[in-house]
Amino acid sequence: MPRIMLPIRTERLVLRRFEAADLDAFHAYHSLPETARFLPGDAKSYTECMERVGKYANFEFDKEGDWVALAIEAADSPGLIGEVVLKWLPGDGQGEVGWSLAPEARGHGYATEAAEAMLKLGFEELGFHRIDAKLDALNTASAAICERLGMRLEATHVDKWRYKGQWATELVYAMVCSEWQDRVGGSTALR
Repeated sequence: MPRIMLPIRTERLVLRRFEAADLDAFHAYHSLPETARFLPGDAKSYTECMERVGKYANFEFDKEGDWVALAIEAADSPGLIGEVVLKWLPGDGQGEVGWSLAPEARGHGYATEAAEAMLKLGFEELGFHRIDAKLDALNTASAAICERLGMRLEATHVDKWRYKGQWATELVYAMVCSEWQDRVGGSTALR
């Protein structure tokens, strides 16, 4: 698997490795119940955020089961506004993308732009065949992001898991490499 070259720059964003200086901003939005609503677990304590930022800063991405979480910052205004994740799933060339943003960064298209950069990384540089996004059916904002990315709704798993006191229906959006190629209007190198 090729090495991930950082930072990744998009039109408006810089996706980079997490650093210790991101801790306070990370905790500011991960300690909010509204952020935790669609993430596993409850709102995070400062100590939990410290552990997570440390893990994100020191990622390895060489085998199935590894994942990379990159800090998102606006190119014209440095400072953490969220994170985007790419997981290397078991199976031949399978991945999963996800994102979380601070409340003030939501609604500006940053999650779509960051997730699109991760799709590009996965398909064009890492040679993934398929990338999906799994989300709670109540998370309509993330469903809209998946649709803007050109991912298709592949599955609806009614009452798939119980968390936070209720049954959750999981939506699975997905894209395969040929769909990505069609979307970007060219071919990508298959590995």
